[in-house]
Amino acid sequence: MNRTQAREWVVKMIYQFDVSKLDPENILNKFYEENNPGDEKDYIVKTFYGIIENLDDIDNNIKKYLKNWEIGRIAKIDLAILRCSFYEILYRCDIPHSVSINEAVEMAKKYSTEKSPSFINGILGSFVKEISK
Repeated sequence: MNRTQAREWVVKMIYQFDVSKLDPENILNKFYEENNPGDEKDYIVKTFYGIIENLDDIDNNIKKYLKNWEIGRIAKIDLAILRCSFYEILYRCDIPHSVSINEAVEMAKKYSTEKSPSFINGILGSFVKEISK
């Protein structure tokens, strides 16, 4: 499994956590039953639990960049993608911001609506621009 695939699995697990409210450990165990994370196990575990542990901070940061939107109106898959990318930007200094943004946009193209990639790119671009000042 490469990093892009690992990131996609984290987004899927965060989506499942948000929609089902299942115990994170159960979600992770189910993932391991169906997948071999290989070298990306550490990234997957740290990112998945990191997002959950810092969910309030991540969501508060996302809310700052929503223009005339409420976080509850965002499509669940888009929110999962944003949460993953915001986590990487805020808490993973080993991942370049541009990589996190590009991966988020590509996931939106693959899993969401036609308008989602530009929506996600706009939010992440504004966020990175602000924190880079």
